[in-house]
Amino acid sequence: MRIIVFGATGNTGKRVLVQGLKMGHEMTAFVRNSEKLYDQLGEHSAKHVKVIVDDIMDPVSVGEALAHQDAAIIAAGHAGQGEEFVRIVDNIISQCEFQPSFSGRVWIMGGAGLLDIPYTDLIGNNLPGFPPEYRNHNRNFERLQQTELDWSIMCPGTMIDSREHPDPVHLNVTTETLPVPIPETIKEYSEADIAGHLFSRLQELNVAYDDVAKCMLDHLELGGAFKRKRVGLAYQSNITVR
Repeated sequence: MRIIVFGATGNTGKRVLVQGLKMGHEMTAFVRNSEKLYDQLGEHSAKHVKVIVDDIMDPVSVGEALAHQDAAIIAAGHAGQGEEFVRIVDNIISQCEFQPSFSGRVWIMGGAGLLDIPYTDLIGNNLPGFPPEYRNHNRNFERLQQTELDWSIMCPGTMIDSREHPDPVHLNVTTETLPVPIPETIKEYSEADIAGHLFSRLQELNVAYDDVAKCMLDHLELGGAFKRKRVGLAYQSNITVR
C-alpha cells in the first residue's frame, strides 16, 4: 500500500515508517525537518522513503501530498499544543476529504482517556483530575465523527520504548472501551473515585510504541473491523480486579 505518515520524525511516526518499509509498503514521510528524518532512518532506509518537506498547516501542500495515497497515519502534534494540535488534525482530515484520489483510510492518535469506561457513560478525559489538555483529543474525535472517511483513532495509555514484559505477551485490543478489566462496582463510584481508580492503574495501560505502530499498519484495509472506531491496547495481565 501507499502510506503517508504525518509527524514522521516523532516517537510513533518514525516507528510506523520503519515497520511499514519492512512490510513492503510504499512509505511517504511528511516532515518539516528532513535532516532529522535521515538521521533517524539511516542511509539505507532513507533511500526507500519518499520525503515531503513542507508546512503541515498549508492546505495545498497537505492536499497534494495525499494524492494517490491509500492511507494516512496522522502522528503529528500532541494534545499539549492546544489549538495548534486541533488545527493540524482538522487540516489533514479536511484535505483527506477534498483530495479525490485519496482512498479515505485514516488513523489518528488519541489517548486512553478517550475510551469508554465500562459500566458507566463516562470517558476518562472528562473526569476530574485528568489534564484539561487531553480534551483536545475529544475535539479531534468529534471532528472525525463529522466526516464520511474510513477512520480509526488509536487510544493507547503511556507509550514506552520497549516492552517490560517477558515474551511472548498477549496484546489485548479493544474497540470503544478500556482494554483492561474494570469491576462492575465502578458504576457505584463518584466521578472523583472513578478517576482515582483509573489513576491507580495507569501502569496497566503502558504499551510499546512498536506495538501501537504495528496495530495501525495491520489494519489499513477499507471497511475493516476498526472502521470509525476508537481502539485501545494493553498487555493482558493476570491481575485480579476488585
